[in-house]
Amino acid sequence: MAHRHPPLADVHTATGASVTAFGGWEMPVEFDSIRTEHAAVRESVGMFDVSHMSEIEVTGPDATELMGRLTTSNVAGLAPGEAQYACITRTDGVILDDTVVYRLADRGGEAAYLFIPNAGHDSQFTDWWTDHREEWGLDATVDNVTEQWAMFAVQGPDSPDHVEAVAEEPVADLSRFEHTTSEVAGVDCIVARTGYTGEDGFEILCPTADAETVWTAFDCQPCGLGARDTLRIELGFLLSGQDFDPIEEPRTPYEAGVGFTVDLETEFVGRDALAEQQATGVDQTFVGVTMLDRGVPREGYELVDDAGESVGHLTSGTMSPTLNEGIGLGYVDVDHATAGESVSIVVRGTEKWGEITDVPFVSK
Repeated sequence: MAHRHPPLADVHTATGASVTAFGGWEMPVEFDSIRTEHAAVRESVGMFDVSHMSEIEVTGPDATELMGRLTTSNVAGLAPGEAQYACITRTDGVILDDTVVYRLADRGGEAAYLFIPNAGHDSQFTDWWTDHREEWGLDATVDNVTEQWAMFAVQGPDSPDHVEAVAEEPVADLSRFEHTTSEVAGVDCIVARTGYTGEDGFEILCPTADAETVWTAFDCQPCGLGARDTLRIELGFLLSGQDFDPIEEPRTPYEAGVGFTVDLETEFVGRDALAEQQATGVDQTFVGVTMLDRGVPREGYELVDDAGESVGHLTSGTMSPTLNEGIGLGYVDVDHATAGESVSIVVRGTEKWGEITDVPFVSK
């Protein structure tokens, strides 16, 4: 099956980056080494090409209602220049995807939105939005604009200085989850104070044709998806299709530890199921696990208690470059979810000791 390529595919290949298939795209996984790239973000600044992310624009008289009925957060509360993290759920409350919703400047006196589903989900959610618009008889335009945008993430404690140096607007004044329009290296961009690393940082959307101009304007460590994964695991951030998946790992926001995205005062697809679950509680919850024995926890490894009974499983895992310990994320029965509780991780058929750990693993 053919994979999509980011606008800078040839540029990355020329620099010697190794690539991997991810979400239907061929993306750089490593430029130098995962440890080098990870350390750059934790200690100074690094830059990721995240052009595999999807972009969908929603405009028109009923844009706010459509967005509010298809995401779990209170979209109507957003002002232009604000953004929020939300889930997209089906009727039983299971997460289809997580997303960031940007409230754009009004167009013709009407609200406009750009939301960012994960890689390879642009067609799926364009159809999801369009089908519900038709079912509900709403007046809104839904446009898949993924091919129009490149997206870069500049992340790390030194990122404000690096972005300020090439941006026309004072973007360092932005608060977390605020965004603005600004020229970056002379290119009109959307600049948001968002990211997926746990560090301070920005995500920059620029027209596809200008991707190389914006990318090369930054003099910092290029980073691939390998470091992006280790960074997000250290913070306990979910990965769509792995830590939740509507088929392979069906989880609700309350099970997945992102119940804060759910506003039960609004009406959205899945709201009634989630209201019931909030009242009754969950059977399993999302936790961190730290290895006490030597070993690296991985997706799919079983978690067992002292009696050898299965109490959950891991959905993500890595050797933490910051802590030099094996760490994992996954789901465990709620009566085994207390931080510090011992648990065995079944690593290639052998039980190794670990303990339940509150996330984030790395304090930020």
